[in-house]
Amino acid sequence: MTNGLIGASLIAAVWFAVAFCWRSSSILKSIVKTASVAGLALAAWVSGGPMMLVLALALGSLGDFFLSRNGQTAFLAALSAFAAAHLAYVALLMAAGGGVVFGATSLVLICFGLGMAAVLFAHAGTLRWPVFGYVAIIMVMGLVAIGLPPGLRIVQIAALLFILSDAVLGLELFVLSADHPLRRVTPFVVWSFYWGAQFLFLIGFASG
Repeated sequence: MTNGLIGASLIAAVWFAVAFCWRSSSILKSIVKTASVAGLALAAWVSGGPMMLVLALALGSLGDFFLSRNGQTAFLAALSAFAAAHLAYVALLMAAGGGVVFGATSLVLICFGLGMAAVLFAHAGTLRWPVFGYVAIIMVMGLVAIGLPPGLRIVQIAALLFILSDAVLGLELFVLSADHPLRRVTPFVVWSFYWGAQFLFLIGFASG
């Protein structure tokens, strides 16, 4: 049953990438996007994975739904759901032995986070403070992931993909002009990195 749920989620994810990620909001788009991670949450639950993993994936699915809708209220709801998901991941990572360690990798991540926060703060308008808070939370998740033991490298990759996905999404939403050439590829980068991150979190923790 677990494999079936993961397979169904993969089909939904590919369907979303091919048919919806670059299109405007629609009910079907919201359904397919939400299902692509909801299936992973169900797979984590059915397989007996950690409850924080189930919670993080479920919150991610909820965030996907709101992010697929139009309007500032929906965006703030999505931001809140994803922030809560990252806090659940932080708890999960710490329980698995993760923690903040000081070194070159952490320094690079901190510099990247500060740069991303500065750029988005300058372009996000009235949303600058919620966006800034979200960036801080996801950076904490990434820093805690760096301290994981070597056996959980796949989870570290998942955290990195999530951060990169959100960085590209932030540029797409707040920095790039409507006719910028990069907008031809950013939806596909955001979605593939994001879904890949959620999938790797599932594989890393459910199998561990």
